[in-house]
Amino acid sequence: MQLNSVRAVITGGVSGLGFAVARHLVANGGKVVLFDVNDDKGAAAVAELGAANARYLRTDVTDEASVEANIDAAIAFLGGLNVAINCAGILGAGRVLGKDGAMPLKQFAGTVMVNLVGSFNVAKTAAERMQRNEAGVDGERGVIVNTASVAAYEGQIGQAAYSASKGGVVGMTLPMARELARFGIRVMTIAPGIFWTPMVDGMPEAVQQSLAASIPFPSRLGKPEEYADLVAYILGNTYLNGETIRLDGATRLAPK
Repeated sequence: MQLNSVRAVITGGVSGLGFAVARHLVANGGKVVLFDVNDDKGAAAVAELGAANARYLRTDVTDEASVEANIDAAIAFLGGLNVAINCAGILGAGRVLGKDGAMPLKQFAGTVMVNLVGSFNVAKTAAERMQRNEAGVDGERGVIVNTASVAAYEGQIGQAAYSASKGGVVGMTLPMARELARFGIRVMTIAPGIFWTPMVDGMPEAVQQSLAASIPFPSRLGKPEEYADLVAYILGNTYLNGETIRLDGATRLAPK
């Protein structure tokens, strides 16, 4: 798929990894619709990208009706849909047994709902529309890229909910790719390590430096632009399908 032909929906698209992808796609001739829940950042993102190239739609990824309606609105703006990129997510940090007792079930369920169920909700809705696209090279009709985390493999103390949700994203990648293969829709997942995102920006500098020092090479935090570069490569390489790619500088998370 050529980047100038991309017509993409990006969840979590107004900041961090999602916005880096939006910038990259628009810079290469693509058009994007940003799904998020931050109206102020949404307006700023569209102002930077250009109203002809981007639109923001307030979207709760866990709401099936909202996603259905906004996918259709995105198609109307884009003139089609051939890419869906899931970057929306929450940390949901908390110990199973904390100072105040056991983790409330709603906290665990809420993390899984946004990170896993929300990703599935957008993916299945986008795929239903993509199946009607005209087939391109190798019969391709669309690409779905989900975002997991290295915590899917080495979850730290306090990440039971987060790791479970991201592990679910990894787990659904291959079966979804196998099922959607007959429609010419590829499914890939990226598992980022520790990246510069709004969440990291809020941490004390000493914590940021400690995180950077824990990464073997290069010994720094990942740049959102590097995530965007990988998304672009996935879109362009039709033979990539059904796999999760770690993007982490060879880091492996310690227990805490």
